[in-house]
Order: sequence, then C-alpha cells, then structure tokens
Amino acid sequence: MRWLELKVPPPAVALLLAAAMWWAAPQVPALDGLPTWRAGLALVLVVAGGSVDMAGLWAFHRQRTTVNPLRPANASALVTGGVYRITRNPMYVGMACFLLAWAVWLGTLAAFLGPVALVAYLTRFQIQPEERVLTQLFGTAYTDYTQRVRRWL
Repeated sequence: MRWLELKVPPPAVALLLAAAMWWAAPQVPALDGLPTWRAGLALVLVVAGGSVDMAGLWAFHRQRTTVNPLRPANASALVTGGVYRITRNPMYVGMACFLLAWAVWLGTLAAFLGPVALVAYLTRFQIQPEERVLTQLFGTAYTDYTQRVRRWL
C-alpha cells in the first residue's frame, strides 16, 4: 500500500478520525455524564498537544525549513533542537494528544480507537516514508539522531 504514503495531509487524517469518533460515540454506551475530571483531563491534553505542536512548528520556522508533510524532500535543514530533543515528531504527538482529548471528552471506550488509528496510520504512511527521505537527505546525521531520540515519546 505504498500508494498511500505521503498522500493525505496528517491534519486531514486527524479530522476524519475525529469526525468518525464523533459519529461512533452515540452508537456505543458512554461513561456517565462529563465529570469534572474528564473535562479537566481533556483540557490538559489539548494544552499539552498544542504546546508540543507549536514548539515543533516554531523550531521548523527558526531553521527556515518546510513544514509540508507531503514533501519531506524539500527539507533544507535537519531540526534536532528544542522539542526535537524529546520526540522526532512533535507535530504528530500534538495531533495524537488532540484526538486523545477528544476521546476523553466523548467518554466512550470506542472513541479511544481514534488516537490508536492515528498513530498507526501516521507511523506507516507518513513517518516511515519521511524517515527514508530524511536518511537520503541527511545521511548519518539523521541516522545518529534516530538513535538518540524516539519516534513518538
């Protein structure tokens, strides 16, 4: 299924999954109401995800390299500082946090399939192809980086 690699923008995948989670939520039993702890946890996840996501975008901006996930070959710099010392994919971690917050907010166990599906999809059809391209572009600098920093967290 290589034809799917680097074809669908990751935010579009996240939005499609969020919509599917919203549609599926009333189809399965929900947890009772929206207790304060669930609303609070969802808020924490949104803030954490947004912070990690924005830190990743800011690091790319500082290095003046592309943030276009469909064209990793256009990267002009290997970004390894800031949040990229903790995760190789902070923008995708942010998206996963947003979907996890949505699952917590929706309050059904089925909703938690959304973040799992996002991580699986992005790993196979976005991250692995990006890693192949970045290895070609940056060689040992990139492979050394992959040995030091995890793909997700």
